[in-house]
Amino acid sequence: MKSRLSLLSVTHLMFKTCVIACCAVSSVFAAQPVVIGLDADMSSVAIEGGQAIKRGALLAVDEINANGGILGRKVVLEISDHRGNPARGVKNIEQFAKNPNLLAVLGGVHTPVALAELPLIHEHKLLYLGPWAAGTSIIDNEYSPNFVFRISVRDTEAAKVMLRHAASRGITRIALALERTGWGRSNLASLEQHSQAYGITITTVQWVNWRQESFQQEMDAIMESEAEALFLVVNAPEGVVIANTMLQQSTPIPMISHWGIAGGDFVAKLGLATLNQLDFAVLQTFSFERNPDGAVERRVFNAYRERFDAHAQPDSILGVVGLAHAYDLVHILAKATEQAGSLNSDEIRMALEKMTEHKGLIKHYAPPFSPTRHDALFADDYFMSYYNALGHLVPFTEDN
Repeated sequence: MKSRLSLLSVTHLMFKTCVIACCAVSSVFAAQPVVIGLDADMSSVAIEGGQAIKRGALLAVDEINANGGILGRKVVLEISDHRGNPARGVKNIEQFAKNPNLLAVLGGVHTPVALAELPLIHEHKLLYLGPWAAGTSIIDNEYSPNFVFRISVRDTEAAKVMLRHAASRGITRIALALERTGWGRSNLASLEQHSQAYGITITTVQWVNWRQESFQQEMDAIMESEAEALFLVVNAPEGVVIANTMLQQSTPIPMISHWGIAGGDFVAKLGLATLNQLDFAVLQTFSFERNPDGAVERRVFNAYRERFDAHAQPDSILGVVGLAHAYDLVHILAKATEQAGSLNSDEIRMALEKMTEHKGLIKHYAPPFSPTRHDALFADDYFMSYYNALGHLVPFTEDN
């Protein structure tokens, strides 16, 4: 009888120990932070864009954590560098998918990388938030349900803004210099679709390879086509080659660029002396100079100076669009997660689609998304900018 009681006591003790241990593990897991992954180019041709996205996300994370985190859990940003390489991006997504605390993945500048990642994103039901890459098919991807949401330019809409700018300057004939990728092809389709509506003829299309070192043959064809302006859909390294080649022409023509060149070290590599001799317009979606007295703008700009660069000016932040897009995306994600009351990606996806409004840095989203619309910005949200004497992008006004 005594040994039976002892056995029962030992069994009871073991059960209590197991319960305590399991509770301890559960408590530690609950205390672990939720993770937002950043999958972007942090070291190659679009490093400035990647850094801007990172900084915008961190500013939002700081504010979220100061207000209790997400569902009572701290938020952390984990960064993977895909270096502009689609295969490396796919590997990064595979690694993020293994993290049980992952909430969502922020993308980077490159459309080809995002397109390569789409199958894994949907296989693992990962929420993917696009703060830069503009390819139309990133969102219009035929996956249902669609786990991709974007605050950025949409190429079909970008074409309208660039063409409208050209038409406002009396330009009727344009040549195209397009990156030989899905991003370039997306823009070709959009520009061909909308050019006639603006009374503009496309005189020639020239394709540009990554790291192409000469553009003279293509420039000869452009000048022979009697184009009045050159539209660029390239990133910074190729933009430098094209700009230098343009300056060598006897009569350089204006260049109207998608925002790819703003995601890299275009100004530093080209040089202010060269840049200031060229007629350059660049697509943008955000500038601190457009509404410097706005409450959100002041708060975010001051936080940026305190955390990253005490000497920053409203027009001097490189890749500022990526900063603004990432900031708004992270806050909208946090709000949707709180509304869902769950870290389940399906439930958060539906909360993103049902959110009625959000007062953001870029604008008042009303609503940000819907079940049939996963892009938050359209042509009315874009504007053209120019490089001032210091090489900073400044919005065009009625006076210029």
